[in-house]
Amino acid sequence: MPQLSPAPWLMILLFTWLVFIMVLPPKVLTHITPNKLNQQNMQKPKTEYWNWPW
Repeated sequence: MPQLSPAPWLMILLFTWLVFIMVLPPKVLTHITPNKLNQQNMQKPKTEYWNWPW
């Protein structure tokens, strides 16, 4: 049963995680967002009640 031999699969697993942990995060983190977030106005908007005519 070749499935029980961990030799090739262990190296594949280790190299895959090496790619995921060491290579991909810096590439993803270098991307910038196209829209910069603005600090919203800290004042609450003034709301008025609407008196219904009925």
